[in-house]
Order: sequence, then structure tokens, then C-alpha cells
Amino acid sequence: MNEPFDAVSVIRTKRDRNRIPDPQIDWVIDAYTRGIVAEEQMAALAMAILLNGMEGDELSRWTDAMIGSGERLDLSGVRRPTTDKHSTGGVGDKITLPLAPLVAALGAAVPQLSGRGLGHTGGTLDKLESIPGWRAEVSNADFIQQLNEIGAVICAAGDGLAPADRKLYALRDVTATVEAIPLIASSIMSKKIAEGSSSLVLDVKVGTGAFMKTEAQARTLAETMVALGTAAGTHTVALLTDMDTPLGLTVGNALEVRESIEVLAGGGPADVVELTVALAIQMLAGAGITGVDPADALADGRAMDVWRAMIRAQGGDPDATLPVAAEKHVVTSRVTGVLTRLDAYAVGVAAWRLGAGRARKEDQVSAAAGINLLVKPGDSVVTGQPLLVLHADDPDRFDRALQALEGGYDITPGGTFTPSPLIIDKIGR
Repeated sequence: MNEPFDAVSVIRTKRDRNRIPDPQIDWVIDAYTRGIVAEEQMAALAMAILLNGMEGDELSRWTDAMIGSGERLDLSGVRRPTTDKHSTGGVGDKITLPLAPLVAALGAAVPQLSGRGLGHTGGTLDKLESIPGWRAEVSNADFIQQLNEIGAVICAAGDGLAPADRKLYALRDVTATVEAIPLIASSIMSKKIAEGSSSLVLDVKVGTGAFMKTEAQARTLAETMVALGTAAGTHTVALLTDMDTPLGLTVGNALEVRESIEVLAGGGPADVVELTVALAIQMLAGAGITGVDPADALADGRAMDVWRAMIRAQGGDPDATLPVAAEKHVVTSRVTGVLTRLDAYAVGVAAWRLGAGRARKEDQVSAAAGINLLVKPGDSVVTGQPLLVLHADDPDRFDRALQALEGGYDITPGGTFTPSPLIIDKIGR
């Protein structure tokens, strides 16, 4: 079959810092998905994009082409206004678990297609799979029915959603092009736009435990994604949020489910509640629902009712006992003072080494592994006081986890601590 363009010409255009014409963008994404454009050619193009960037309308077209490589979900059968949320990933970031039922309890539909963890960042599906019986796969018919009857679905995306992204994501991982902001933005937004929700809230993390280490990087990514969503007709806003310190007091799958249930019961750590409520307000506003206070739906049990119904609808038992690790190791303070730093990345790597995360997509995770944080920055501690509890199924994992935590926190005798705001800024309207 004769192809209208050739990959070398497309690569050369971007290599020479020019805009790729729309027909060539459409062709190169389609041809790569079909296997006509070779992996080494797309690798060269990805590197050229990393080095030279993309113009706004060029990136919109690229994102549209990635969406067009697969199916779009049809949510026209959903009777509620639809709104979705995406986090760029962090440590202890269990916000989706209480957030989806909370927003659903206030009248919106939340079609949340989620993923699994990789490296030091946890995955929403891994967390929910620690609930006995819960399944991540939901048919399209059941998806729509659950949105109408319950208001929230958290499940795995089907293979038909943006298949070009799946191929390109794997390629970026092995060609040092993961950091290209146009490719990050189009990867996230092609999937989110293809989900079909009418509004989207992005939680763009900033800090040591985040993909974007600096506020400037995170702001650029957020602005790029908001522009892509807006251009596609999806009401899109982003919150920049802090990820120097882990969210909440737990890191690990079943541990984070327990903490999420505490939030849904009207308790839970203040930072998790703050971010859950802030994101809920933005999601509801995008869905056109105003004049309600999400905190009320946490306090009066409405959000918990939706959680229980959502878990049951996907085969889970909301009353089941969650897995508990066979082994524990307590980390104690060597000095008296104030905890002035608890590094999210160090904690995330330690939890990963305990078995809560995976190094490769095919790896299995432990539902019970993880870390309880007994103190947070600003807390006073004394010598010998427990700081962290490490959970693992295999005690041989503790040594490497402890190595990850070395230098991961500071206790300052007589020190003071000034907290940073959890929510740094909002991008978009």
C-alpha cells in the first residue's frame, strides 16, 4: 500500500524546528499505530519533539490524532452531568478513592478510568484490588448503568482507548523522552478526552515525590493540558499541589484504602480531606453544580453510601477485612526535636521496595505492604519515639526499604517548621 508521506520527512521537519503540517501529524500517528512507522523512527521524532517542542495548535492536532487512533466513550446515555479528575501521580495520593463517591453523592457522574502504579507512585487500581472481590474490568454497558444508578465508576481503561498512546508511552520509557512536556500532555489528555467527560480537573503535583520537581515545570505542564482540554471542548482546570511530603499518613495499597474509608466516615488526615474537598468543588463547578458543600457529604455519610454501592457494583465487599502484612518494622527517632522534612520520594521508594509498587508493568504488587507515617513535618518527637511503621510480607525487604529512607527525613533539635500550602495555584477558569 502506498503511503502519502514518509517518516523521514516528518522527523526532518521537527528536527529543523518547524511545525509538522496537520496531514503529516494525522498520518504519522496512524501509521505508527499500524506498524508502518518503525519504532526507531518514532523514537527519533519523540527526541526531536523533546528538544524542539511543539506549537499550541500543532500539539492539539497531535492529541486529536492520538484520540482518533482508537475509540471515544459515548456518555450520551448518562443522565447526570459528567466530570472527571486526573492526578499526575504522587506518594500517598489516594484522593480518587474518597473523591469519586463524594462528587457522585452531590449529583454528578464520575467516569474515572484509572491506572496501576509504576515505580514510587501508587496506582488507584492496585489500591482498590486490595478489597476482596473487587474487579477493575467493567463492560461499557455496565459502565453507563453504574454511572446512572450510583454516579461513580473507578475502573481500568479498555484497550481501544488511544492505542497510539500505549505504544508511544512504552517507547518514551526506553528512549529518554519521558520528560517531553508535549508528549506528557498529549498522553494524559488524549486518554482523558477520549473518556468523553464534559469537564476535567487536573491535579498536577509539584515536588520531590512528583514527576514535575519544580513549580515552573508543573505550571507549564498544567497550562499545556488545560489548553488542550479547552481546545477539545472539555471544560478543564488544574490545581498545582504540593508533593514534597507524602499525602496523609499511609503509603501502600490496603493501608491507603483504610485511610480513604476514614475520610469517607468524616475523619481522616487534614491534608487528604483538604485536597479531596478542593478537587470536589472544582469538579462540581465544571459539572454546573454549585451551592453545595462537599464537606457536608463527608460528615453526614452520603459519600460513604456511594462508596459502598460502588464497591459492591464491581464485585467487592465493602465490609471485608483488608489484607494485613505478615511482618512489621518500626523506625524510631535517634534524637529529640522537630520533624522538619519527610521526603515524599524517599518514602515512595521505600514503600515500593516493601512490595507496594512495581518496577515493571508485569510485576505483582503486595496489597498489604506499605508504610504508616506516625508523624508529619511540624510534629515534635523525642528520642526513641516511633516515626514510621514498615509493612511487608517478606522481612528480607526491610533492609532495602530502610536504605531508601536514609537521609529521607530531618529531625532538628529546637527547630521550627513553616508549612507550605498544599494547594499552590489554580490554572484555568
